[in-house]
Amino acid sequence: MSATVALSNISHQFDGIAALQDVSLTVKPGEIVVLLGASGAGKSTLLSLLDGRLDEWQGQAEVLGSKLSEGTAPTRQKRTEVGFIFQEFALVDRLSVYQNVMNGRLGHMRVWQSLWGRFDERDHMAVSAALRDTGLADLARRRTDQISGGQRQRVAIARCLAQEPKLILADEPVSNLDPAHAEKILALITGQARKRGIGVIFSSHQPELSQRFADRIVGLRQGEILFDSPAGQITQDHIKQLYYGDTPGGGLRVVS
Repeated sequence: MSATVALSNISHQFDGIAALQDVSLTVKPGEIVVLLGASGAGKSTLLSLLDGRLDEWQGQAEVLGSKLSEGTAPTRQKRTEVGFIFQEFALVDRLSVYQNVMNGRLGHMRVWQSLWGRFDERDHMAVSAALRDTGLADLARRRTDQISGGQRQRVAIARCLAQEPKLILADEPVSNLDPAHAEKILALITGQARKRGIGVIFSSHQPELSQRFADRIVGLRQGEILFDSPAGQITQDHIKQLYYGDTPGGGLRVVS
């Protein structure tokens, strides 16, 4: 099976500053990878590239077997294959939990069907399964602005699962949550992804939490990959390199 993600020599500048510098990365099907690094390291920029939203980049990129082209958005069909969990949830507050999760099915419909909300049995089955797997079935009819922050995050995850993607991207999905809820949310995302055989790439600035739920950790600093290693092999030296520029032995060290 081909790689879920294959990047080669990706570079991007924002206002004349290098946001990504010669980034090469391969992610295998079903793999859970964390992009670890401080704010401004390039994590969100890299996720935007993978989601097809980044403009003016150089290099070669392939996601789920399709090449990305700078300046050309992915097709509607291809967009359904990649789910995105946003840091701020991106929910419609006036809609119910069920309706917000159903929005994850819009990409599977013809345009006229989505405009009129013509959902079929498969759509309802996918939404019901997502609500059940995220523990939201009892809140399905509740307005989204009447539930807690942790529950809202689960709605965003359920919407993504209802989309039935082959790859999930998440931009610091637990940055607004306390440690206990952060752990539960990451367990939910990664657990449901493994259950469905979905690959996950999420960004984080929490090393210890990331190590618990990832297969691999990719350390980004100033737009460059500092290390790429199995989660269990990340050491305190790696973390010092990443956050404090403390590089034992001198020079950047990439771990395979």
